[in-house]
Amino acid sequence: MSGKVVVVGSLNMDLVTRAHRLPKAGETLAGESFATVPGGKGANQAVAAARLGARVAMIGCVGDDAYGEQLCAALIAEQIDCQGVTKVAGVSTGIASIVVDANSQNAIIIVAGGNGHLTPEVVTRFDALLVDADVVVCQLEVPTQTVFHTLRRARELGKTVVLNPAPALAALPAQWYSLIDYLIPNESEATALTGIAVDSLAGAESAARALLAAGAAKVIITLGEQGSLFASLEGVRHYPAPRVVPVDTTAAGDTFVGGFAAALAQGQSEDNAMQFGQTAAALSVTRAGAQPSIPTFLDVQGFKPA
Repeated sequence: MSGKVVVVGSLNMDLVTRAHRLPKAGETLAGESFATVPGGKGANQAVAAARLGARVAMIGCVGDDAYGEQLCAALIAEQIDCQGVTKVAGVSTGIASIVVDANSQNAIIIVAGGNGHLTPEVVTRFDALLVDADVVVCQLEVPTQTVFHTLRRARELGKTVVLNPAPALAALPAQWYSLIDYLIPNESEATALTGIAVDSLAGAESAARALLAAGAAKVIITLGEQGSLFASLEGVRHYPAPRVVPVDTTAAGDTFVGGFAAALAQGQSEDNAMQFGQTAAALSVTRAGAQPSIPTFLDVQGFKPA
């Protein structure tokens, strides 16, 4: 392993139900299966970066319950440095209730739990981890003031800064853009950030250009089975997704972010990092679950499209 990625973000236990279709409002459906699976966008991205070749440290908060213990154990099993994962007394660990349908689409409800206790003061206690990082990765499943603190501190330290703005409900604060090297939303998040419908490659390009105009240095919009779009002031490039047979799209975006960050931390070019992250994400949708679906570096190296 080479290159150090530090992820500041959420840890959730995913409560995953599979059903033929997603329920409508007020409707009760019979499910087909249920499982508890380690997740949370922060933890997923940390696991992805670790499996895909980086040294990784995680900064986050869990509750003092069995889920918290299980989540930490799962990260440690991936050789992730967990000194920055703080247990908060009297609080439940974050959970995500996920329903996956027969077409591998999902609907998710998140309860923050311990994630809501990840304050700037907690991150400051583990500043040495940021100092040692090559790439710092954040999302939006923890308090926004903590995300802003982390982005600003990482920029002060001269680190490569990645923000996955998920979940996104509205435009980012204007002062955030100058702190971010790579802004990585999916279609719905890019729409929420810009107000532009991202339902085609043309829509994705329009949204990316709007984010560049807002001050983003570089924008990557992940587009599911259509791949991803990379945009900077130098131009725009579409990266098609490898063809695979999908099983479950959960954590595909997290796998892309973790793989992209791992490749950057190892000194790979942007083009190589994009292709590496894209292949890793495609592999992840061929498997069920969040962290269990994330491939390894060797998986990606040996991947052959369907």
